[in-house]
Amino acid sequence: MRSSNIGGQAVMEGIMMRHGDVYSVGVRKPDGEIEVKVEDYKSVFGKHSWMKLPMLRGVVSFVDSLVVGISCLMFSATFFEDEEEEEVELTPEQEAAKQAKEERENKWMMYGTVALSIVLTVGLFMILPYFLAGFIRKVTDSEMLIALAEALVRIVIFIGYLLLISRMEDIQRTFMYHGAEHKCINCVENGMELTVENVMKSSRQHKRCGTSFLLFVVVISVIFYLFLSLIPFEAHWMKVVLRIALVPVIAGVAYEIIRLAGSSDKGWVCALSKPGLALQKLTTREPDESMAEVAIAAVEAVFDWRAFLAGEEDTSVHREVSSDTCKGECKA
Repeated sequence: MRSSNIGGQAVMEGIMMRHGDVYSVGVRKPDGEIEVKVEDYKSVFGKHSWMKLPMLRGVVSFVDSLVVGISCLMFSATFFEDEEEEEVELTPEQEAAKQAKEERENKWMMYGTVALSIVLTVGLFMILPYFLAGFIRKVTDSEMLIALAEALVRIVIFIGYLLLISRMEDIQRTFMYHGAEHKCINCVENGMELTVENVMKSSRQHKRCGTSFLLFVVVISVIFYLFLSLIPFEAHWMKVVLRIALVPVIAGVAYEIIRLAGSSDKGWVCALSKPGLALQKLTTREPDESMAEVAIAAVEAVFDWRAFLAGEEDTSVHREVSSDTCKGECKA
């Protein structure tokens, strides 16, 4: 199976798809229309050669994915906000000033949300298990047993978190769009034309999924922290600092594994991917055809699947402008 190098994410009533230096957001609006916005992808770290180095590129990709993902979520949410305020007619100057203010506020809100997400993730999955496992110090002095307890707690928290959010009604619908995203990519990568019928019969599991990435992060952190327990540090704060310092390394290793999984069909690579694929049963749901239509619209905005199926190297969709929003022509 040939990799398409497409990545995506489910948003509110829609899907984000990224290919190369461009990403799109397709949203099914309340009136039934599909609106697709296309933007150039710009890393928050800028353009530097070091960003493509193994390990480092994983950290860059993780942060950029958070920034783009939250930006796309905010865009999709704008179609479903309650319009309780009466519309007031503004002059062109007032309208421009209002738009500039909203853009500044959204930018700071986005970066604040990214920072908060990283802090909460590190705190919940990396630091909290360490302190919870510390309670067994009352019955043992073995650092290895304490580290194993920490590993067990970390895995339980991660699985419990996924089980909890998978039962929420609003999240379940988002998980249906997540399934549509995977099906769309699998359809193309398995050599089928991108039609609703072909998308619906494709698998909703994919080896490059973010769920698999998070599972690798948890498993790799277990391995790293087990070795860390062999280092004799008395101060708890030092152990906490080292755990935080290792997070970028852990994310970098997990990214390299996911990258390999997405480009290889070797037996051992597929076996390594199976736990993540199984876990995706919690984070994806079977979509309906209307969701598949949104996924197709998002893919076609940034990826020439016909060129891909023909074996061509250039599969980008060439645009005359750096960003675009299509409305009527994207209507399903």
